[in-house]
Amino acid sequence: MLDSLAGLPLHEKIWLGVGLFGQLCFASRFVVQWISSELKRRSHVPEAFWYLSLAGGLILLSYAIHRRDPVFILGQSMGAVIYVRNIVLIHDEKRRARTGPTAEERP
Repeated sequence: MLDSLAGLPLHEKIWLGVGLFGQLCFASRFVVQWISSELKRRSHVPEAFWYLSLAGGLILLSYAIHRRDPVFILGQSMGAVIYVRNIVLIHDEKRRARTGPTAEERP
């Protein structure tokens, strides 16, 4: 494997680094979630999980686009929508906790 890397042009080595960095970000979200759950002694998904998911997913999406891999592109595109939506929900919940429910949310 290392022999095949030696023959790669510099720009492809850079893209490989981008892909590996994206995968590291994406995988680290599970470590963050695990540590958070252990600290709380219950299953817990911290806010950082969603930010790592989004960052890693977008980096991997850029790598997939560079590689022109439709399966990888589709998978990472769909994930990004879900990660953004979860972040929006978290921020909405924090806003409601600070200001109270909006008129639409009141019974």
